[in-house]
Amino acid sequence: MKEWNASENWDPLTYKIIGAAIEVHKRIGAGLLESLYEEAFCVELEHRQLHYERQKPLEVRYRGRIIGTLRVDVVVENEVIVELKSVKELAPIHYTQIISYLKITGLTRGLLINFNVKQLTKGGIERFINLE
Repeated sequence: MKEWNASENWDPLTYKIIGAAIEVHKRIGAGLLESLYEEAFCVELEHRQLHYERQKPLEVRYRGRIIGTLRVDVVVENEVIVELKSVKELAPIHYTQIISYLKITGLTRGLLINFNVKQLTKGGIERFINLE
């Protein structure tokens, strides 16, 4: 698993998802609750005709047994996990969280988006790819 540098690869789906997040940030700005960004982000995904599942429950398995469930903020087109934050600064746990979600789901791409920044394209978006 490694962080995916946008200059290394261009992915049309994550490009569309990021465009939706940028539109939300442009329209309502920073400093709101994460739940409001999630709602607005999903409205924007619908507007762009992207299929998504919000607060998708996932079974966590260990050695073949279900040990619990967790919820992922948004899964887009059954391909990309999107974790939304509204925090002063992303912490190491936020990165670890999305990496774990990718491992658990077997999905290959993830986006970590922090709406509480002045400019979303400068420090508000982190891309991940599961190479395993």
